[in-house]
Amino acid sequence: MTEYLLETKGLRKTFGRLAAVAGVSLGLTEGTLAAVIGPNGAGKTTLINLLTGLLTPDTGTVRFKGEDITRVPSHGRVRRGLSRSFQIMNIFPNLTVRQNLLLPALSRRGRNLHAVARLEDETGANAEAEELLREIGLWDHRGARAGALSHGDQRLLELGIAVGTRPKLCFLDEPCAGMNPIERQTVLGLMRKLSGQRRTTFVIVEHDMDVVFSLAERIVVMNHGEVLADGTPAEIRENRVVRETYLGAEV
Repeated sequence: MTEYLLETKGLRKTFGRLAAVAGVSLGLTEGTLAAVIGPNGAGKTTLINLLTGLLTPDTGTVRFKGEDITRVPSHGRVRRGLSRSFQIMNIFPNLTVRQNLLLPALSRRGRNLHAVARLEDETGANAEAEELLREIGLWDHRGARAGALSHGDQRLLELGIAVGTRPKLCFLDEPCAGMNPIERQTVLGLMRKLSGQRRTTFVIVEHDMDVVFSLAERIVVMNHGEVLADGTPAEIRENRVVRETYLGAEV
């Protein structure tokens, strides 16, 4: 019997008459880089919102590391080792790059950035932030205001914030959106590196098939709130229904 890091059964969420997620059951295994794809309106973001606690399902369950977290709020899931990034940039533009990375380190200690000056003495949190600055390649920008970074560097910073809580599972919504090819390769390389070094399981929601097929070891295809297909990149490429519904001649 497969032991899943995260497992859902019969997950359903409706908005009026629309079933955005219509009884999804799936399991995510630890250490497997996965992607969730599908056409606009397929239910991808709603599913991730249900898994990360931004939405509560109408029916169904979510289990993480064997624990039922269906009704656990987002901050409780973060403490348990589940984090995410968003399609819309989610950094603190008026704080420095270093201060942005202090936030997740402090949150794990039950602290916040209420008084920056006092928190400069948080030895453990500072050490973690500085290590992460080097990992994501932003050490030279550590004193810069986050809002002044290039778009690509802001995405790197956002990824750093997402993994700064040391999650076991991290969802990334369109992590390469708006990036040029060089920036995109930097982010993909960083994800592979962090996946190995931190033993974080990444799941990306992505429209760019080049990103999906160059990174993912497993692909879940959604359509009309349901799982249309679930398999390896090779299996998804050869799936006739998936090609007709979504991929077409893209791959």
